[in-house]
Amino acid sequence: MDNPALRGNDYGPLQRPGDDWTPRLTVSVVIPAHGHQHKLDVTLAALAAQTYPAALFETVVVDDGSDPALRLPDLRPDNTRIVAPLPGGWASAHATNSGAAQSDGDVILRLDADMLAFDDHVASQLRWHHTADYLAVMGHKRFVDYHEGDLDPAAVYDAVKAGKAADLYDTERSEPQWTEQIIDAAAGLRQADHRAFRVLVGASFSLHRSLFDASGGMDADVLLGSDTIFGYRLHQAGAVFVPDDRSSAWHLGPRQIAERGALAKAYRRPRIAGRVPELDLKRPRAARLWPTPLADVVIDAGTTPDPDLESTVDTLLTGTAPDIRVTLTGDWPAPHTGRHPMLDDPDLPARLLLETYSGEPRVRFTDAFQPDPEVPYTMRMPAAARPGPDTVTAVIAYANRHRLGLVEAATPEGLVTLERTAAAARAAHLDVSIEKVWGSARLAGPLTEAFAGSGTAGSGTGDARSGQRGLRGKARRVLRRMLGH
Repeated sequence: MDNPALRGNDYGPLQRPGDDWTPRLTVSVVIPAHGHQHKLDVTLAALAAQTYPAALFETVVVDDGSDPALRLPDLRPDNTRIVAPLPGGWASAHATNSGAAQSDGDVILRLDADMLAFDDHVASQLRWHHTADYLAVMGHKRFVDYHEGDLDPAAVYDAVKAGKAADLYDTERSEPQWTEQIIDAAAGLRQADHRAFRVLVGASFSLHRSLFDASGGMDADVLLGSDTIFGYRLHQAGAVFVPDDRSSAWHLGPRQIAERGALAKAYRRPRIAGRVPELDLKRPRAARLWPTPLADVVIDAGTTPDPDLESTVDTLLTGTAPDIRVTLTGDWPAPHTGRHPMLDDPDLPARLLLETYSGEPRVRFTDAFQPDPEVPYTMRMPAAARPGPDTVTAVIAYANRHRLGLVEAATPEGLVTLERTAAAARAAHLDVSIEKVWGSARLAGPLTEAFAGSGTAGSGTGDARSGQRGLRGKARRVLRRMLGH
């Protein structure tokens, strides 16, 4: 596949195949299901009438502990089977992972068991996947009032086969998905910022199996709200999010969260907040530790730590971004095992630093840093750097304001860099530079001057939409505060 290097979330350069295309990708439609046989019957009847070639199509229903067990109706796609979840879990995310593991399509299309898909619903999403292999495509849907017995599966099949699924319900009386406002405000997500992933909220989405595997799959430990976390995982793996409104589907019944909305939100909030640093509204601005930090700050301590390194680390830990993790790389000595010189120990500076942070879980010591794919940013700075309390917050804000995947700034003490994990993952997948997929800013001179200038002193893209450009207005004052001046 000829993978074009897309910038940010702008999928505009893709040439979606037209009516003369020849499908070649196989697709596994994975349906997690628990009870509600009558809805599953309608869902499978609609899938049986899809225009995507049956030879490239399999449907895997994951029966997540239904009692009585689900059965396959007579009216269903040709290659359809029911499987059990893999041992060790339950709920939607685990069922989706189980279905993915027990299928083999090039593309995985996850579909709720209460969705009446229009005839080209599958084909419409698959058209996108023939253009690039790192897309997360989200199907369109409307919520309708539905009660058991309202629909006859045979009649549904006939309507979908005839291309008249839209006539089964009155669009004016249906409910749109809340994500449509976000999508429309960002030009169909083409102008979305680094949080485009937040609109992946289940029901119908698809992606190449390779992207599913690269993301680690869904978080099976999260029983409710796992779709948002999966969207974040895909973002971290370098995905571009594409809302597909060329087709649609009817969601049979209200949104899951509508019936017990307040309680459902309360249940999901701490689970999402702990795993998704980028959703600011989900993570309270409190000086506490979270399972997934906002940034990894990496400092090369060398063989003999700088005497002021402790002060540097303390400044970072008590700054305006408390949810960070500091990794000190160096040649750290092994613990003594017997009598030894205490004050004349040649490794005394390193041992003092190890002891100083022995009770601080946000500080790690290692000989080589390994990036964490769940952490959105990695900042590297020399041991002699003197950051201010706002340094991490301000540089991340700069990168987000200008849609950058990499920020490099020369300081008198050495080079300070900020790398966006999502940008690095996409660049690595496509074997291109980060500048090609997210933009970069390489700034020469002291940090205060480099950011405050026009950006012409270095190479790079600055703002992802308008070329090299530095901060204006209050930049010098902000960056002086960053450095603690």
